Amino acid sequence: MTLRVLLLAGAALLPFAATLVLATEIPAETAAETAAAAPADQSTSVGTGQSDNDTIVVTARRRAETAQDVPLAISVVGGDHIDATGAFNVGRLQQLTPTLQFYSSNPRNTSVNIRGLGAPLGLTNDGIEQGVGIYVDDVYFARVASSTFDFLDVKQIEVLRGPQGTLYGKNTTAGAINITTRQPTFDFEGRAEATVGNLGFVQVKTALSGPLSETVAVRLAGSYTKRDGTIYNVTTKRFVNEQDNLGLRGQLLWKPTGNLEITLAGDFSRQNPECCTQVYVRTGATQRPLERQYALLAAAQNYAVPSTNPYDRLTDVDSPLRAKNEVGGVSLKVKLDTGIGTLTSITAWRYWSWDPSNDRDFLGLPITSKSNNPSHQDQYSQELRLSGETGKLAYTLGAFGFYQKIRTQGIQQQGAAASRWLINPTNALSLDPSVLNGLTADNDISFRNTSAAIYGKLAWKLTDSFSIQPGFRLNYDRKKGRYTSVVTNGAGNRVVFKTDAAGVNVNSKVELAQLAVLAPQRFLANFSDWNFSGDVTAAWDVTRDVHLYATYAKSFKTGASTSTACRTTRQPVCRCLNWPRSSPRRSTTTKWGSRPSSLIARRRSTSPLSAPISATIRRRSRTSRSARSAAIWPMPTRPAARAWKSMPRSVRASASTSTATAPIPMPSSSRSRTRRARPSCPAARPRRLMRTACPAGRPICPARRTA
Repeated sequence: MTLRVLLLAGAALLPFAATLVLATEIPAETAAETAAAAPADQSTSVGTGQSDNDTIVVTARRRAETAQDVPLAISVVGGDHIDATGAFNVGRLQQLTPTLQFYSSNPRNTSVNIRGLGAPLGLTNDGIEQGVGIYVDDVYFARVASSTFDFLDVKQIEVLRGPQGTLYGKNTTAGAINITTRQPTFDFEGRAEATVGNLGFVQVKTALSGPLSETVAVRLAGSYTKRDGTIYNVTTKRFVNEQDNLGLRGQLLWKPTGNLEITLAGDFSRQNPECCTQVYVRTGATQRPLERQYALLAAAQNYAVPSTNPYDRLTDVDSPLRAKNEVGGVSLKVKLDTGIGTLTSITAWRYWSWDPSNDRDFLGLPITSKSNNPSHQDQYSQELRLSGETGKLAYTLGAFGFYQKIRTQGIQQQGAAASRWLINPTNALSLDPSVLNGLTADNDISFRNTSAAIYGKLAWKLTDSFSIQPGFRLNYDRKKGRYTSVVTNGAGNRVVFKTDAAGVNVNSKVELAQLAVLAPQRFLANFSDWNFSGDVTAAWDVTRDVHLYATYAKSFKTGASTSTACRTTRQPVCRCLNWPRSSPRRSTTTKWGSRPSSLIARRRSTSPLSAPISATIRRRSRTSRSARSAAIWPMPTRPAARAWKSMPRSVRASASTSTATAPIPMPSSSRSRTRRARPSCPAARPRRLMRTACPAGRPICPARRTA
């Protein structure tokens, strides 16, 4: 059972004493004044996010409006509702808002979807953007890992469904989560909340606000969450998958005049739990030979999981677990009321740091002893927005600039049991632990993203009850990436592909077995594109309580530069390449809605993530209906193919054992189709295949088609 205590105070200096006074009998006049002075989020009705006067005020369209008047598919959750239900992060928020889905195996490998759209859950690719944008006080959070942190001093959360490119700085195709925090006040205010529960759960939240002068106010808030692990590791004799969260936030408000507000805000959040692992549920049959499936592989090493009942919550992973996660930043928000509207400027810098330690074989055997990808990200954003209303015309016009850089330096290392597990049992090398023990791939990944946009939304009232609301967005994106992987054996010597002058492979059998598991790789990625998209909405206030609207939107999701490694396969692929650009994803959305309920229809989008080694993407133009095609994967060179064929069959058969992630480019539009292309030499069609052809005889990266 969880015990929750909420303490509110009217004076910051003596919050607890003030709470006791408020609990006693208060004169009617004082009670009325207190209710009038209370922030709107404190009077929110639990279960609906709705205030006592039956009005929900939202800022989804960058101005204060009632939810009844906004022609958007939107869910609003008030701060009091969040506090009362214990929904302290996005994972808990999905229990309160329909169509919001949250999946996470660890903070970096997290996915937030709306109506099933957004981004696939899997090993995170830094070059692929999320389809659901997260905004806190108008600042865009680029890394989805921020969704795993605790909400900090939140006033209100709005979940918007559908494309939001004409109202928000960063383009989002599936929706947006707009979080508004409590702002500094010129009246003293203090809040404190403590929650305790089973499994050692403790959560404490505090906030303090008040004036420093007649024009300056400050607000400080903090949050701490701790919980014991829920899975017992029989190897380390410790509970894992615990919670250990800390969050701090400070805001400084300066109001020199009645029409100017300047807010400087800074925040820091940290997670450092012993996490994350899973429990055994069952195994499923595959098309591999029986001797290559789990049952016989485990029996060959006399291995058994600690329990086949997942409800025992037992694991035996033998690698250290860590999910250290930090996020923070500073923002400066300036609001100026002019004669033509409100001019808003948001300048922000944010960072994200990820320091993990994983057991990627998920077993108590030393197969993959290390599989860690520490990553650091910095982002800089600037948004300038003008919102106003004149007569029958309301408008929001904005410009947005965004720059992001990510550096990941990862490692994958095989253990003593890797040879028996990863090499084909028909190969005698599978009985030699030294073949793969200590085999290491050191990965260096860098990624840079530049984005700029001009956007706008108009609302033209044709009558008092009917309006037309068109919107537009002009978007530019440029992405650059580099991936380098260096492989060394247990003795520290580099493992590379070797060929003679004729292109025939001359690696030893041991080297071939090692290269089938971890292969040296290097590639560059370069992508840029312009796009124009928009939407149009027709809204009709039938009565005071009935609001009908219909929206047609053309959305755009920028293309991606892959930042992950390729797998081993029977088909070699050139490793020196300059990727052709990956087509962006476009989708068309049509909405019909009414308050309080809405019906949404969306064109289904295809995601060919199981693309073959060589594939052709066709993208149809909406205007000309013409089709153009471009190969998104380089074809194997003839010397590379000969080198691959020269490998022993047992080594080639073991190529499907790698645990790296294949570099699947971003799928194209929602109407794209993927088909197999016949392999050919790059020299045959160099212009269509790649900008920089692979020299003959250069080392190759065997890559495997993945599901």
